[in-house]
Amino acid sequence: MKPIRILIADDHPVFRSGVRAILEGEADAEVVGEAATADEAISLAEELRPDIVVMDLHMPGVGGIEATRRIVERDLGRVLVVSMLEDDATVVEAVRAGAAGYLLKGAGGPEMLRALRAVASGEAIFGASVVRGIVGHIAEGHDGAVPFGLTGREPDVLRLLSRGLTNDAIAERLFLSPKTIRNYVSGIFTKLDVSSRAEAVAKARDAGFGSADDR
Repeated sequence: MKPIRILIADDHPVFRSGVRAILEGEADAEVVGEAATADEAISLAEELRPDIVVMDLHMPGVGGIEATRRIVERDLGRVLVVSMLEDDATVVEAVRAGAAGYLLKGAGGPEMLRALRAVASGEAIFGASVVRGIVGHIAEGHDGAVPFGLTGREPDVLRLLSRGLTNDAIAERLFLSPKTIRNYVSGIFTKLDVSSRAEAVAKARDAGFGSADDR
């Protein structure tokens, strides 16, 4: 039986070493590479074609969410997110991007190994607290239909825009580059048929984005 080929993507060398230590001695797992940035993760996934990419989210470059999306879209490997971030919106964004699993960094070695093996066999696996967050997020209606023909990340960008966040702040919140956010904002302006942030915010709030109920 061939071992599971794993690419570790995290900007902290200590974490990468920790994952390696967990996998040492496991006959069914092999670390084939390490990436310290999101862009490097995409590049190495394309070069190495691992079975699984262990992906942190808060990394330099395009960010872990966007790296996950590109890796999954290009069929370069399945993605297991292992992150410190446990807020509901981030988890849902990772799932939307195509992550096959989501663990918190507090997970122990046995849980990590179970998750890697499950994802490698085609399953989707999420920690208990992560599952509760996803269910709660959906129950609050965040995955419902959105107006203006918005797609992909546009509804999330518009929500944050309507709360007064700058492009840089939105980029940091969504783990995307400021340039990517500027492109999203430009597309949103076109779809809303507005020419300023103030007009966009007014339309957004009329549609329920950024209101007290839109958490």
